[in-house]
Amino acid sequence: MSEAVIVREARADEYELIGELTVEVYVAGGLVSAASPYVSTLRDAAGRAEKSELLVAEIGGEVGGAVAYCPPGSPYAELAGPDEAEFRMLAVREKARGRGAGRAMVLECVSRARAARLGGLRLSTQRNMDDAHRLYERMGFVRTPDRDWAPAPGVDLLTYALAL
Repeated sequence: MSEAVIVREARADEYELIGELTVEVYVAGGLVSAASPYVSTLRDAAGRAEKSELLVAEIGGEVGGAVAYCPPGSPYAELAGPDEAEFRMLAVREKARGRGAGRAMVLECVSRARAARLGGLRLSTQRNMDDAHRLYERMGFVRTPDRDWAPAPGVDLLTYALAL
């Protein structure tokens, strides 16, 4: 029997771990170059916790992943409109993959947006994040190509939305 995934708010004593986990997933996964200035943003879990709701997926007492849920007004919400939330920097450790951690974190973001009676939930994703695209589409998110954008030259992001 597989262990349950528990999604909860991150604790301050976990911020360093979360930062390293996020960098590990993005850099080792070939999503971001180790030399990219974005690595410092990925590592700054404490900053995310101040400006968003930093969540973790815990499996068997270990942090297996993290995500930043960005309600309206969060400076981390780059894409969402005034009646929408957004989630960012979803990262699942290799050893936690296939155990439902990513799905559980996305469901928690959906739950928080619904509880706030928002109209939608948005996200940006890189073109090469095929596993993530499949997850989002299975969960009812739809592509919104009119909102695709590039935060830096050569970094083209696809966007998805879920109507609530």
